[in-house]
Amino acid sequence: MGAASDNAGDASRALIFALVALACGHMLSTLLRTIPAVSLDLMASDFRIEPQALASLTSVYHFAFAASQIPVGAAMDRFGVRPVSLGLLAGTVFGAVASGFATGPSSFAVGQFMLGVATSGMLMCPMTLAAKQLSAARFGLWSGAILSIGNIGMLLSSSPLAFVIDHYGWRAGFWISAIGGVLVALAVFVLVPSQPAEHKDDSSPLSQMIEVLRLGLSRPLRGVIALALVSLASSLVLRGLWGGPWLMEVKGLTRVEAGNQLGAFTLAMIAGPLIVGMIDRRLGRRRELVAGTHAFAALLLALMALGAPHFAVAWLFGVTVMPPYYDLALFVLIGLFTSAQPLLFGMSRQLVDAQVAGKALAAVNLAFFLGTALMQSVTGAVAALAGLPAVLLFMAAALVFGVLIFLTYTTSNS
Repeated sequence: MGAASDNAGDASRALIFALVALACGHMLSTLLRTIPAVSLDLMASDFRIEPQALASLTSVYHFAFAASQIPVGAAMDRFGVRPVSLGLLAGTVFGAVASGFATGPSSFAVGQFMLGVATSGMLMCPMTLAAKQLSAARFGLWSGAILSIGNIGMLLSSSPLAFVIDHYGWRAGFWISAIGGVLVALAVFVLVPSQPAEHKDDSSPLSQMIEVLRLGLSRPLRGVIALALVSLASSLVLRGLWGGPWLMEVKGLTRVEAGNQLGAFTLAMIAGPLIVGMIDRRLGRRRELVAGTHAFAALLLALMALGAPHFAVAWLFGVTVMPPYYDLALFVLIGLFTSAQPLLFGMSRQLVDAQVAGKALAAVNLAFFLGTALMQSVTGAVAALAGLPAVLLFMAAALVFGVLIFLTYTTSNS
């Protein structure tokens, strides 16, 4: 009996180490996608293009990321988590090196495309291993833990990265990421077990993609997908792209001061899913919680925009521009209120039959990252035409529109 429990304990410990190693890959992914937030101005200067044009160009990462979701998921079913994870990490190292060596917009876009494809499965790898090995209750706990470990990457790309960029240049962020990719790959090689592939679905990635899109556009999921398209986009595009320029250009903060505020924003994004999860269990009104938190996040984005020089909130307070601690408070609150995103996964599982639950989750995941890519490219154009306050107001309007479609297509018992 004692030997059996010891073996079970060893197996459980081994699984935890494997999940943490894979979650570090997700951490690397969130670090890489948020490097432009604290280095966009320097990159644009090096490449001799406008920051707004470079901002639109960085959406290549998210488009490649979204397009790779289904093929990478199929590869994991066919070959197993370990080989796919190692292949993706090798691609991440090459993509980081390519981005670090970029000499202009075209070569940078190639690096971003490589990184988008290579990091596309970094969240799915630990989630898939956890789903196969853990009970439903433990999977719920570990899915939150995986997301929290992953968001540490955004913490690293705030003040620490700002300090590195100030002293060693923007390329250093990509060199450090490449070294991190090698270390994570070594950890995965040592800690993640080899498991036989499960030939669950032998259809082509194209037919799987079509099936996922068909399900996503079906009436039961339409509202969830509409909100998913703008939900993650609002927090990732703010944290990964426009937050830094807003604080440095509009509020006059230094790179490290801006990094400190983005760090606080990230801490709220790490704590938020756990807090919202507890409220969801206590409240039992998931639809209202999801709609309410996203609508309030839209209001907070609008309030941030209206605190710009000579805008309404600054005028009401009798100042030229709202002080930086006003933005700090709003960043933290936006981080908390946009953390209801994981509940959309739960709603999608409730709204469809069990046999297509996996494809429903894939549809929501695809909407999250496709929406981020679209918002990143569109807000680049908005910034060029109308400035940074207009970017925040556009994002707020997109969230309101998403909430309205969500409420139209979902019912109070969903």
